[in-house]
Amino acid sequence: MKLSRIVVPLVILISISSAGLTQAQQPREWVPDAVDALRQSASTKTEFTLDHSLLVLASKLDPKNQDMRRAIAGVNGISIHSYRFPGAGMYDLDALSAVKQQYKEAGWTQLVNNHEKDRGPGVTELWVRTENKAISDVAVLVAKANEVNLIVVSGSLSPIDLFHLGGHFGIPKIAGGLPLPN
Repeated sequence: MKLSRIVVPLVILISISSAGLTQAQQPREWVPDAVDALRQSASTKTEFTLDHSLLVLASKLDPKNQDMRRAIAGVNGISIHSYRFPGAGMYDLDALSAVKQQYKEAGWTQLVNNHEKDRGPGVTELWVRTENKAISDVAVLVAKANEVNLIVVSGSLSPIDLFHLGGHFGIPKIAGGLPLPN
């Protein structure tokens, strides 16, 4: 009886302390706050996150694709944010710029910055975050005339892993270094 009087408060104290520590750290599938402005003005929103166990389960639907299964082994989670707007160019360009700025401020490195000719609405950007000289997170931002898509892949992966995940879980298929249209 006396042991439980000591253990229960100790467990509560430890869980409160660890909750405070996790809030101070950047979450694994970190998404810039500026994405919320895009979400609010979108007419259609599709958002979901798949953790590692769901990815493993989904990879079993295609047992012949061993490359995808190897890539998933190092992935902690995938977060998809897809927003559609009622007309061309109706999303807030300042919010899109703020998303890019927040990735930069958080220490992410931009690897791809592809814009359509004559400042058209098409944008494709690839951001990576590294830990211990290895890629720990990847973010792909694709903005078209009336839609904005943000895909965040968290975990230890190589560029070839990202290639193998292309075409699955909402990640655009990649050929020649650029996402292919659907």
